[in-house]
Amino acid sequence: METILFLALGLVLLVFGATVLVKGAASLAASFGISPLVIGLTIVAFGTSAPEMAVSVGAAFAGQADLALGNVVGSNIFNVLLILGLSALVTPLLVNQQLVRLDVPLMIVASFLVLLFGLDGNIGRLEGAVLFAGILIYTVFLVFQSRKETNTAVRAEYEGQYGDKDTDGSIHYLRDGALILGGLFLLVLGSQWLVDSAITIAQYFGVSELVIGLTIVAAGTSLPEMATSVVASIRGERDIAVGNIVGSNLFNLLSVLGLSSIVSPSGIVVPVAAISFDIPVMIGVALMCLPIFFSGYVISRWNGTLFLFYYVAYTAYLIMAAAQHDAMQEFGMAMSMVIPLTAIALMISAFRYYRLKS
Repeated sequence: METILFLALGLVLLVFGATVLVKGAASLAASFGISPLVIGLTIVAFGTSAPEMAVSVGAAFAGQADLALGNVVGSNIFNVLLILGLSALVTPLLVNQQLVRLDVPLMIVASFLVLLFGLDGNIGRLEGAVLFAGILIYTVFLVFQSRKETNTAVRAEYEGQYGDKDTDGSIHYLRDGALILGGLFLLVLGSQWLVDSAITIAQYFGVSELVIGLTIVAAGTSLPEMATSVVASIRGERDIAVGNIVGSNLFNLLSVLGLSSIVSPSGIVVPVAAISFDIPVMIGVALMCLPIFFSGYVISRWNGTLFLFYYVAYTAYLIMAAAQHDAMQEFGMAMSMVIPLTAIALMISAFRYYRLKS
């Protein structure tokens, strides 16, 4: 009972800490004249991934590499399938053309890169440094790209959402600095409680740390993304719901996994199960985004339902695999038929849109 209590408290601290950190960082960036678009695409998207960073780096320091990897892979799957699925059910989501032309392809490339680095069973410090360099290059590119942004509606949206001009002077900076430090403290404390509790639960039930990371920890650390994207879709705010997810996934792959590999004494060990199933699922989810986002640059309610169906199917498979359920083989055969049919349908839909647009 005490372990479950600390698990719940850890999740609460992670969500609250991320919220406080994002508010302080976004306000401070706006006060220094940083583009509102950059604030939305970097500080907000990366800030909502702060729990993943805290948990994975903490797990890597503690030598719990399975938990660190499972948290990143599981969070990316959770972000697209469940969060975008729920957000699209609330209202069809607009997709900025830059996401289709740049950010989603980058997310796909980064996903394949993680698979490539993990084929030998370990993501070492040098490979982690390559991943981390990727997020630095991406962020610098966004800063330069934002200077070309001329759409006043886009700038006004991010300014209204993340800009903070109510307070001036030293009090403004002190308040923002206090929010950032307070958010970081809550993230560190919450991640420690969450990691310790997750390991205890895994040992008690005899479930691998990889599965715990892919499910409970991944879902918990993705709560800030869920809150941001679902609320944004309810408010009808353009691009924020989708951009937050894509930006967060890129941050998870390049920054969280990269830094975790660097600080881990022996790198991140990649289990065979992750190479053969979980990472390919993450890649498949990323690939799904391209034709869906391209078809009219809108994620429809039908697309959202499709995302949710696959998340339920993925979670069900993890549970059956952990329990060695007799129905696992039949379930796998059924999904081996459904997945190719879905891929064909998505490609046809994207091709039809391209023909109509041409």
